[in-house]
Amino acid sequence: MSMFEDAGTITLIIGLIIAFVILAVFFTFVPVALWISALAAGVRVSIFTLIGMRLRRVIPSRIVNPLIKAHKAGLDVTINQLESHYLAGGNVDRVVNALIAAHRANIELTFERAAAIDLAGRDVLEAVQMSVNPKVIETPFIAGVAMNGIEVKAKARITVRANLDRLVGGAGEETIVARVGEGIVSTLGSSASHSKVLENPDLISQTVLSKGLDSGTAFEILSIDIADVDIGKNIGAELQIEQAQADKNIAQAKAEERRAMAVASEQEMIAKVQEMKAKVVEAEAEVPMALAEALRSGNFGIMDYMNYKNIQADTSMRDSISKVSNNENQDPKNK
Repeated sequence: MSMFEDAGTITLIIGLIIAFVILAVFFTFVPVALWISALAAGVRVSIFTLIGMRLRRVIPSRIVNPLIKAHKAGLDVTINQLESHYLAGGNVDRVVNALIAAHRANIELTFERAAAIDLAGRDVLEAVQMSVNPKVIETPFIAGVAMNGIEVKAKARITVRANLDRLVGGAGEETIVARVGEGIVSTLGSSASHSKVLENPDLISQTVLSKGLDSGTAFEILSIDIADVDIGKNIGAELQIEQAQADKNIAQAKAEERRAMAVASEQEMIAKVQEMKAKVVEAEAEVPMALAEALRSGNFGIMDYMNYKNIQADTSMRDSISKVSNNENQDPKNK
């Protein structure tokens, strides 16, 4: 009898262990506690729907908890909408929070629009909050040059409100800042004097705001305020100085070019003179040979030769006398 009793006890223990494992697996796979919480909150969710979420690899708490939150806030949101948004890679909890915030602020926002904004990569809750509480964007110092050549630097504060209808596909804050910067530069450039800008900086904000810079963006510009205006460099004077320096360099280059051309012309003249002297020396060297040939051929007589020598001697004497006279005239002692 003891052996049968021991076998029965072992069988009972094994059965209890198997039952415990089965119950543990069941409660792990089937979120019974979540189902009970939904029923307690008045949200009817079938236990088979929760099992189907497990099979579709959807975390039930990521769907049921936002659904309970939406139901308590009075929103008409279905579990299929939340699950499809989750499967698309969206943030269900953030979308539901945005819908609740929009509902409390009397802002018309549908689930489809909120889901589209979330899937576009934008923070839909932050967008709703920005629609209620506008955001201030501060630009860096933007420099422009007035017509009188004085540089003016202006810093602006842009108050924007999110436009939920244009949040999908609309440009961001960088575009707003770039457009406002372009408008400030254009306004400063069209000013006749920098003093007018300093006297009435509101002209900048009024001119920029009238251009409709928020078109095609995800924001609506409420106001543009000029926070600070500073005076920069005298760009006109610097440009004139640089132009004068450039003109000076060009004039110096042209003068150097003319001097080089004059030097080259002088050297060319000297070369021609030297070439002519060389030809004269060459011709003088041929004179004795010509005389000898003339004497041999009888075309030049002895008396003619003697007259030629006398003329040479007379010319040499005259040259000597002229050189002596020139030296005496140049000697300071004779003066």
